[in-house]
Formats: sequence, structure tokens, C-alpha cells
Amino acid sequence: MTTEIKPQVDVRQPVEYTDARLNANIPAGPIEQKWSKHKFEMKLVNPSNRRKYTVIVVGTGLAGGAAAATMAEMGYNVKAFCYQDSARRAHSIAAQGGINAAKNYRNDGDSVYRLFYDTIKGGDFRAREANVYRLAELSVNIIDQCVAQGVPFAREYSGYLDNRSFGGAQVSRTFYARGQTGQQLMLGAYQALSRQVAAGNVDLNERTEMLDVIVIDGRARGIVTRDMITGKIESHLADAVVLATGGYSNVFYLSTNAKGCNVTATWRAHKRGAFFANPCYTQIHPTCIPVSGDHQSKLTLMSESLRNDGRVWVPLKAGDPRSPDKIPEEERDYYLERRYPSYGNLAPRDISSRAAKVVCDEGRGVGPGGLGVYLDFTAAIKRLGESTVRERYGNLFDMYERITGENPYKVPMRIYPAVHYTMGGLWVDYNLMSTIPGLFVGGEANFSDHGANRLGASALMQGLADGYFVLPATISNYLAQGGLEKVDSTHSAVKEAVQSVTAQTQKFLDIKGTRTVDSFHRELGKIMWEYCGMSRTDEGLRYALQRIPELRQQFWSDLRVLGSSDDLNQELEKAGRVADFIELAELMCLDALERAESCGGHFREESQTPDGEALRNDDEYCYVAAWEYTGEPSKAVLHRETLHFENIHLAQRSYK
Repeated sequence: MTTEIKPQVDVRQPVEYTDARLNANIPAGPIEQKWSKHKFEMKLVNPSNRRKYTVIVVGTGLAGGAAAATMAEMGYNVKAFCYQDSARRAHSIAAQGGINAAKNYRNDGDSVYRLFYDTIKGGDFRAREANVYRLAELSVNIIDQCVAQGVPFAREYSGYLDNRSFGGAQVSRTFYARGQTGQQLMLGAYQALSRQVAAGNVDLNERTEMLDVIVIDGRARGIVTRDMITGKIESHLADAVVLATGGYSNVFYLSTNAKGCNVTATWRAHKRGAFFANPCYTQIHPTCIPVSGDHQSKLTLMSESLRNDGRVWVPLKAGDPRSPDKIPEEERDYYLERRYPSYGNLAPRDISSRAAKVVCDEGRGVGPGGLGVYLDFTAAIKRLGESTVRERYGNLFDMYERITGENPYKVPMRIYPAVHYTMGGLWVDYNLMSTIPGLFVGGEANFSDHGANRLGASALMQGLADGYFVLPATISNYLAQGGLEKVDSTHSAVKEAVQSVTAQTQKFLDIKGTRTVDSFHRELGKIMWEYCGMSRTDEGLRYALQRIPELRQQFWSDLRVLGSSDDLNQELEKAGRVADFIELAELMCLDALERAESCGGHFREESQTPDGEALRNDDEYCYVAAWEYTGEPSKAVLHRETLHFENIHLAQRSYK
């Protein structure tokens, strides 16, 4: 899509200063000992005293479901909330390809340190070393936990757990269950959660949407929710709150995320004082089914695991009209293998996505509009046999054929990059606590582990590490420090939060304009994809920062939401989510404009190497950008957490 760029507008330079709240609380000592030493030094809550504490967990995906089940198993009272009609329908269920762990079952040179290094490098050196090492360290425990739960990982003929490769690694460390890994891991966490629900230790609230955080005396003490069936707005109080509500890819309207995925929980927390970190870090996945028309409301991911055996190519000649079977081998460009011979088709996602965009911009793309490249399994089928390929990827091939009407066993798949994941999120310290004491953030909702680009198969790893192992320890440490007074629904802060949610809900209904929620969401998505998508420019970002406030003004003056607030009203639900997306979009563009370097998924066209790769500027931008809300997204205050690399040498990434 090409849009004429209007004259530049002045954009306020971000204010920045050091704030005591931006203390990462990284333990001292060698990186290999930080987590074990920290666990020993953290305070504990006596088992007989745990029943005195209540913990709220918002979100029941892998991070939230695992945290709720584990905290309840430890003896805490847990209240869990999700907007789905079943906790098991959280979006973690959609993950396909696998989960990384440094088990080294293939004896191919893997280790905890190598996984740590690959993750730091894959994130383009924009992640906190201590958090990433802990993630790699815990990865081995996750597999043991899931096997004990009965997760049916793929196995070799001998009975050992099988592994395959994913992008950005030269070892095979990805455990998988065909193309349904997220679903099987989700069922493991869900059964653990269900056990605690049945035991009375977890109060599970489904079809309930969190709309605000209750902050009392500077601490998170509860949430405000709306029952999506009855419309009832009420408060829930606790001693600590966990947000595990996923990412914000749907700000682009078209993404691989489920339609219900939203930023509301984390954005409302941001407006209550939680800093939002690196919002411009978004991931474009290279292996998705291309857009087929304006009728679409979402896009479909085809697992990165397909690039183990599929070869990516386009015709050498621009505008070649021939079908793929008519194009001889010597007239094909296997561009990933050509440009990145060491990693080939398993180059990291950000690099593979930009490479696809380059060949399509050259006029060599395939399919309608030239926005596609081939993912070809012909060689794999000849080498392995169709039965082996079907065993590895059968459900993915079936899904592709149902959507496109094309048989990928006979003709190459057509794929193109699409928005998939967000590395930005609420800022957290080493304990996964936000700048609001008592508000913890897990999984994709926080920023902590992936830097500027997430490696494939690492999202499931982070969600389960946070939920099963990190949060139960750090929340216990927080509760053991005491100082939490008893509060109830009569407290003024509770009343204010409930009244605020009630007023905003009614405000959507009172506008009575002419435009639907979806029309605003589509328009926002087009702005974001064009100017803050796969590549960004100073001029384009400034234009977006002009257009988004105009769109927000139109939204609040011309929105039409039918129905009422006292029953099921999906348009009302969407209105709140899109209102938050519009505000977030402005902060994303401001963050992208301020970061005048390229790193990972954030590609500024002004900052690239002669051969078109991302060019970092470590002297000026080796930091986490943590934004504080001050009333308007355009007036957000920037805080910087400097990143220190003591174990891995800062270097320009190369996958060649």
C-alpha cells in the first residue's frame, strides 16, 4: 500500500530523567549464580500463613495459567480472570512450532550458555543479560515439568524426546508436538489449574474482562472487571496482582493473533503508573498466509518449523508469470540460502521478513499483488518421503489447504510476513514486578527477555518459565515483606476506580456517531502497518503522529455503539479495546521516532548497512526505553534503563 505523505509536523522531544522506580534489582555475582543465589536470599512465606494471602492473576494462558496453578498449589488463595469462555482458550493455544530448551539431547553443542547467547544475539543486544540467562537456565526444568504432566512431545523411534531446529540457532533444541505445541502445553497448564479450581484454591472467573488496576497507597491491591454476559462492573481485591494478558499485535488490525487479543489490561495499568517499555519493538513473522482481500479480519500463521524442510524462493526474473512447476531450478532465487549461507532458511524472523519484503519490492513476489514468496517442500518430499513430511507437518499442511484451496504436497506454499508478536510490554525488574509495587507482569505482557526480536519457539519458554518458576518465588518474597493493610470495597481508591470504568463504559454508548468500531480499527491498522510496520522512516513516523491524534478525536466524536451496557455487547467490548489501541499506537510511533537506530524488528531505513541489514547505534541507544504516562500519550516521559553487557561482547549481528 502506498500513501502520499503530508508535510512533516513538529513532534515534542521526549523528556528523560533517571527515576528510582527504574531499578532492575539485578542480583550481584556471576551470571550463572544470580538466580540460585537470589532464590536463597529472597524471603519466604510459611506454608501455614499462605492461606492468609490472595493473589489475582489476569490471563489464563501459559504464563497466567501456570502462575495461578502453582501459587494455588503452594497454598495461596488465587483469583483468576479471563475474557474467554474457557480458560483453555487463551491465545497460547495457537502456538504451533515448539518450545526451546537447552537439553542438548542431540549432542550437537547446545548448552544453557549457548541458548543465552543465541537469545541475546537474536534480540539484537537489546535485552537484559540477567533475565535472559535465567530464562535459558530454567528452560531445562520446563521440559521436565511438562513431561511429568503428560504433554505428548514428539519422540524418536527409540523413545527419546525429539528435537528440531528453529530460526537463529545452529543446534536442534526445539521440543514439539507436531504443529500443536501450544495447545498441548496449554492443556498441561489447564489441567493443573483445573485441579486447583476443583480443590477450591482458585476462584476462576471466565467471560470477565479486566478494565482497571486498583492502586492504594502506591501498591496494586486489586482490579476492576466487567462481566461480559451481565455487564456488571465490580472490584476484586488482593495482596498482589499478576498481569499475564499477552501482547498488542492487534494494534495493526491484521495480525496472526486471535481477534480478542488486546492491550487493555496492560494499557490501563500503564495509565495507573506502570511504565511501558520498548513499545516500538514488534515482530513480523516471515511465514504467514498472504492477505487475500479487504474482507479479512485476521491473518494465519504457518509455523516457522516449516522452514526446517521447506525452501524459500522467488523467480529470478521480475514479473515472471509462470507457475512454480514451470520455473527451472536455475531460474529460481533461494534468496535466504544465498544471503545467509550459515543459517539459510532458518535465519531469524526479522531478517527473513525484511528479505521477503526486498524481493517483493523488486517485483519478484508471487501470487496476487506480488506479495508472496514460495515455501517449497518438493526437495524434502523427494528426500524424506511424503509420509515423513506428513508426520511432521500434516496438520499445518491441512490447514493451509483448507484456507487456500492449494495442496502443499503438490505445489509450493505462498507465504508473506505478518505481524505476530510484540517484544515491548510493561517494564519489569528482575523479579517481574512493574513500577507499581505489587503489580507483577508475566509472559508476552512484559518486555523482559527478547530484546528487539524474539527467536522462534521462545515465547512458550518464557511464558512457562515466568508462570511455573519465577513468579511464585518473587511474589512470595514480596508478600513476606509485609506492610499490606486490609482494604475493602469501601476504600476511596476502589470507589474511584469503579466509577471511572462505569463512566467510560457509558461514554462509548453516549457518543451516538455514525462509524463502527471496526472502521476505526481498520484505519488505525493501515496507518500503523504503513508507517510503523516492517520498516520505519523519520518522515513516515511524523506523519503517523499527526494522523493518529486526528483519528482519536474522530473516534470520540463519531463512534456508534449499539445496545446497552447491562448485557452481552461485543461492540462495547471492542470500543474499549480500540480506544486503548489508538492511544498505544501514538506511543509506539513516538518510541520508534525517538529510537533513531535499527535493531531487530525495529528497522529505521535511515540506519542500515550497505547491504541493507539493521545498523545499531550502541553509543546512543543501548538502553530500554521505559515510558511514563502523564495524561496524554504525546506527553509521555521517557526513562532509560542502560543495558550492560558483561558476558557477551556487543557486536553487529551477522547470520551469514
